[in-house]
Amino acid sequence: MPWSDGSVEFWTERHLGVLSTVRADGTVHSTPVGVTVDVEAGLARVICSGTSHKARTIRNAGVASVSVTQVDGRRWSTLEGRAVVSDDPERVADAVRRYAKRYREPRVNPQRVVIEITITKVLGNA
Repeated sequence: MPWSDGSVEFWTERHLGVLSTVRADGTVHSTPVGVTVDVEAGLARVICSGTSHKARTIRNAGVASVSVTQVDGRRWSTLEGRAVVSDDPERVADAVRRYAKRYREPRVNPQRVVIEITITKVLGNA
């Protein structure tokens, strides 16, 4: 997968992203999210409540096609991939640690899950 040095750096800077999922009726749902990227593993992670629309949409699909985009002025990058939802405590804790490192310590949420996106395409000009 073509990761430029600039795109790797861009995904470590503090920016919010927009996660887009596809509802069962085919319409798109987009929502702002904090996202972390593990280039070596080819994974992007988003933590959220298991009751959120995005988590329910992905869970209902089993595996869902998604994209996550971040923009900063003229720089932008989109990651496309296949997403799953996990409530495995170790995977959620790992995602929380990564989120805290990029953003801040998240609030306590006993219903927290992690959306794990296996990255299939990297686009952008970062």
